[in-house]
Amino acid sequence: MFDRLSAYAPQALAVLRIVTALLFIAHGTQKLFGFPVAAAGPTEGLMLIGGLLEVIGGLAVLVGFFTRPVSFVLGGMMAVAYFMFHFPASMFPQANGGDAAILFCFVFLYLVFAGPGAWSVNKK
Repeated sequence: MFDRLSAYAPQALAVLRIVTALLFIAHGTQKLFGFPVAAAGPTEGLMLIGGLLEVIGGLAVLVGFFTRPVSFVLGGMMAVAYFMFHFPASMFPQANGGDAAILFCFVFLYLVFAGPGAWSVNKK
């Protein structure tokens, strides 16, 4: 049974990449456009840079364009975001609201090694 499921690994990887990118883009549009919900604070400085990276990088990952290098940058950005904005509030992700940043970081780092999967502009 698992051999049959393994045949669909490239498609499953693509679904992971696409869903992650869509969620990431939504965080960027929240910061830049106040959509779907307005961001908690003003979008300036690092928040503006983060919003731009989330939208532009998220779009690149969505279509599978330079997935590996873009995911490397976005994974690093999420690590920095966690330690700059979430970790000082508490050591525990459930308490500091940083669980999404951790998940994004590790999914993007996985994409660095795994590549884009099926249905991408760049196949490797």
